Amino acid sequence: MEDGADRASGIYSIGAVSRMLGVSAQTLRAWEDRYQQIVPARSAGGQRLFSRDQVDQLSFIRDQIEQGLQPSDAHRLLAQQRQEDAASLPVESRRGTSRAIRDGAITVLLAERDRYAAEFADYFLRTEGYVVRVVFDSAVATEILRDEPPSVLVVDLLMSGGAGLALCRTARDVGSVPVLALSSVELRDQAMAAGAEAFLVKPLDTLQFVSTVRDLVGTSAYLRRGERRP
Repeated sequence: MEDGADRASGIYSIGAVSRMLGVSAQTLRAWEDRYQQIVPARSAGGQRLFSRDQVDQLSFIRDQIEQGLQPSDAHRLLAQQRQEDAASLPVESRRGTSRAIRDGAITVLLAERDRYAAEFADYFLRTEGYVVRVVFDSAVATEILRDEPPSVLVVDLLMSGGAGLALCRTARDVGSVPVLALSSVELRDQAMAAGAEAFLVKPLDTLQFVSTVRDLVGTSAYLRRGERRP
């Protein structure tokens, strides 16, 4: 299950958080600089890496602003709640509940190097209702990305002798395919620089993996609320 360490570790790029919450990256940076309350970790390459806790907190601030508070007041309220050990609102997307996706297929391209790991990920993604395409060759994955872009790409960076980073760049070039990068070694900086929006270290925690995919494909509570913004 997803423990405190998982929730506090940097997973999401600022681009991913911006898209999930419907708040511009410029605004997120301004909040960080002005209020110094939600400060993401920085990778060695200078990339901002937001934890799930921080996304919860930003979601709370966004909701308070939508209800009419000024940003300064929303941050002040968050600080007060954190002091009272109630840092954020509960988020349903963590519950791990299965939901079949009926209105338009959500497709996940799973580019893996290990067949056992692929079967593991495929099972849990299909349980969530996603349509999963599993490939073990980077050339095939590249062709799919260009001809039939999926809703999200999940890629093991070490597949095909380390071709996963090139796949991240291809997905970025396609323009609308969010990427969850996976690796058994620490390649977070390289993944983010290549265009990945989130990074997880193997072996995967099932709930964290599924909830991260759900966030990136836009079926989380975060993005559903964010889509109401003009």
